[in-house]
Amino acid sequence: MAESFLPSRHGFGFDNSWPSQPALVLPTPLGDIRIGNAAGGLCGGMAFAALDYWRAGAAPPAERPAAGQPLYRYIVTRLIQSWRIPTGVAKYYWWMNLPDGDTTVRLLGRRILTERGLSWRTIAIQWPRIRAELDRGRPVPIGVVTVSSSRPRDLSRNHQVLAYGYDGTGGRVTLRVYDPNRGRRDDILIAFDTATPAEPTTFEHNLGLGQRRVRGFFRAAYSPSEVVTIINP
Repeated sequence: MAESFLPSRHGFGFDNSWPSQPALVLPTPLGDIRIGNAAGGLCGGMAFAALDYWRAGAAPPAERPAAGQPLYRYIVTRLIQSWRIPTGVAKYYWWMNLPDGDTTVRLLGRRILTERGLSWRTIAIQWPRIRAELDRGRPVPIGVVTVSSSRPRDLSRNHQVLAYGYDGTGGRVTLRVYDPNRGRRDDILIAFDTATPAEPTTFEHNLGLGQRRVRGFFRAAYSPSEVVTIINP
């Protein structure tokens, strides 16, 4: 059985900081097509890749790769796979447009419809699924929704991390995560109460998000991939 995941042992030796350059360049008969900008972050690729290395029992590389190197291409490929186009991107966009708490539609004083908010979807649906995997000793990539917006360009303001453990006392949960924005720190967390999921919930965190808050999170669809082996000359 693999040892328990810990960012200081199993995270990359570099954080999610990249120069401004296309994340991916696809050659076509009509010329190169440039996709994304690495300066916006490769968090999903790093979270997926770190889990790949852990599953393989291999140490993740310590040195940041340059654009075009095999490790860089691998992380970018895992980033694109983490988006799970089109359904994964659609889910981020859908969640960005939901309210934090439940909303109720009434007709003549009677409730006819309840729209579940991000708090309920996170706490009542996603968290039990994530917890079940963690209880089996399996780290879980999660998509973190940080904005309320109907603008597709704001999709890039969301985030991805790797949950690897949790503590729970009563209705209080502290989720331990590997955040590529924070490097190999073992003290990164998302904390929340589960008592009133229908109401807007405060997700306390120290993720590398600047002033953005966590509105909710969900389990990302993950499939393992072969890791890139770095051979030192």
